[in-house]
Amino acid sequence: MAHPPVTPPGRYADLTREELAVVVPELLLIGQLIDRSGMAWCISAFGREEMARIAIEEWAASSPIYTGRMQRALGYAPDEPGNGDVPTIFKGLQLDIGAPPQFMDFRYTVHDRWHGEFHLDHCGALMDVEPMGDDYVRSMCHDIEDPTFDATAVATNPKAQVRPIHRPPRQPADRRPHCAWTVIIDRSHPDAQGIPLLADNERSRAATLALAPIDPADDGLADYSGPLLSDLDFAAFSRSALARIADEVCLQMHLLNRAFTLSVARRAADDGELLRIRRKQLVGIAGVAAERLARALDLPRDPEGAARLLAVHPSSTPPPTSTPTSTARAWPSARPRRMRTAPGSRSAAPRGRPRSRPSSAPWTPISTSK
Repeated sequence: MAHPPVTPPGRYADLTREELAVVVPELLLIGQLIDRSGMAWCISAFGREEMARIAIEEWAASSPIYTGRMQRALGYAPDEPGNGDVPTIFKGLQLDIGAPPQFMDFRYTVHDRWHGEFHLDHCGALMDVEPMGDDYVRSMCHDIEDPTFDATAVATNPKAQVRPIHRPPRQPADRRPHCAWTVIIDRSHPDAQGIPLLADNERSRAATLALAPIDPADDGLADYSGPLLSDLDFAAFSRSALARIADEVCLQMHLLNRAFTLSVARRAADDGELLRIRRKQLVGIAGVAAERLARALDLPRDPEGAARLLAVHPSSTPPPTSTPTSTARAWPSARPRRMRTAPGSRSAAPRGRPRSRPSSAPWTPISTSK
């Protein structure tokens, strides 16, 4: 008698609940570093305007896929596909490598199911780009954000539109919040359309990869089906849920990097240039990611600590049922340098565990759009 296949445990199944609560936000930040590293080499190879086009394509070809995956994993997917609401969109942003907590301090206001706003009290990406001048700020905050915010919302509702209230370049120069946006879902809006590269990424193995299910009997929250919270307290989730979130975040990285590769391949002179850019991107994030994970888990500086670090590093171990070949395509090999973590070294973003508190504007469900 044939038995259904069993999904093996994920790469983070051996971590404790306390360790996972620290590692998950670190992984969200590491995912952001994929873009931070890759865009620098795109500017060097293709110029600022092509860099912006690559950024649009990498996010628009990946975020609709992984947003839907996280919704299904944590039980907050719309009852009717494509008819999700504003709180669902905001929950997705809280678990998106494009908006890692603290580095991007999103604040949410929900007026009703179909109308909301968010602003960024602090935007780490803006802090990176502002010293480069207004042209780069406009590329990020106008050219890239306009299509990619709507692309992310497609996974919830194609009638959603994300539009700026104000955004950088900042006037005055110290303006806060750094930016503010409305989110409106209206049946009269035209459907947002996915870009061609999205269909390519949707056919990838990563897009439909089965991961270990969450054990609902485990202590702690097994899903995010409750009300929207202003900040997620990762420690409130169960060990099983955190392990699944961590694996999903690693898949977000895989899908983003795959979209990055597809986009750069259309512009690279040959396979050699594509491989060089991908290797430089990986070298640019691998050491920083290793340093942060080693510090977060307080790993010893010995062979045992190094082995444990490699086991949790998102670029070194394939997800369940993946093959080394498929991983090599997403994370090109590069000869590693010796990794060190120095006591008191500066981190790439503020550390600490986000607090959980009720959303600032509770919403009342309504049955139809405005």
